[in-house]
Amino acid sequence: MRADRLLSLLLLLQNRGRMTAPELAAELEVSVRTVYRDVEALGASGVPVVADRGPAGGYRLMEGYRTRLTGLTDAEAGSLFLAGAPGPARELGLGAVLATAQLKLQAALPAGPADRARRVQDRFHLDAPAWFRDADPVPHLAAAARAVWEQRVVEAEYRRWSGELRRRELHPLGLVLKGGIWYLVAAPAEGGVRTYRVSRLLAVRETGEGFERPVGFGLAAYWAESSRRLEAALRQGVARLRLSPRAQRLLPVQFGAPGVRALEGAGPPDADGWAEVELPVESLNVAVGDLLRLGAEAEVLGPPELRAAVAGAVAVLAGRYAVPVPAAGVEGSV
Repeated sequence: MRADRLLSLLLLLQNRGRMTAPELAAELEVSVRTVYRDVEALGASGVPVVADRGPAGGYRLMEGYRTRLTGLTDAEAGSLFLAGAPGPARELGLGAVLATAQLKLQAALPAGPADRARRVQDRFHLDAPAWFRDADPVPHLAAAARAVWEQRVVEAEYRRWSGELRRRELHPLGLVLKGGIWYLVAAPAEGGVRTYRVSRLLAVRETGEGFERPVGFGLAAYWAESSRRLEAALRQGVARLRLSPRAQRLLPVQFGAPGVRALEGAGPPDADGWAEVELPVESLNVAVGDLLRLGAEAEVLGPPELRAAVAGAVAVLAGRYAVPVPAAGVEGSV
């Protein structure tokens, strides 16, 4: 509805300051021409929108103007309680702050939204970590979060995957919680942007210096691109598999999104329900271990080196678990 869009436009200008028409159009998912019309409508309704010309121009609200329109709908109030994950907030040192904020919000809401917020808390619970895995110890998460928020340079000591210790001067740009694991996105002094697993940080010390964030850097966009590159680097090949009906049900559970996509491109099932799929896999050694999890419900058709590696692993297991067959006439034979 246009009224909702006008309200969103007003709140964007109030919260972010000057924004260009293309930026507003991207946020509101409308055309630039629609933004022009909406800005005119806001001005006609008495909202003092100022248009600054030139390369650094854009739209902004007149200095000192703020709307008092802060009412929340039932759905909006409920979403605030759904979005507040107490576990991550507690790890960031904000557990008490979050609880107090929720109490204040609940006390300030009228009866309808307050009742809905309580129902959301009673009916939905967010538990981010994966099953059967203890959360990483993150003793330096709060220090990293403070440096991110205050844009303070830190000297960090961390342990690499290989076990090697490293020291780096970092410009902390953001924190990401993925699958219950915290990651620090930071720019090393030598340049570029990298990702560090917070549980591998052994020390975080502020240097007392500040830094400027890279122009145009967006945490969400960086993380999406970084995740895409990581998946592309890990998925080094494609395995051709023949899967039983049970393995077809297990594929999305054990391989996630790649498994789902593999099933979407599966060939027609045979008379017994077995079907052929192509599944992106990691290095040969990793792929062998992953595919053996499907047991006898899957057959590797190719590439030849992967089929041979799986056959070799199965032969070793068969030899290791082989039970001697009693000879004829020996006690216990049939």
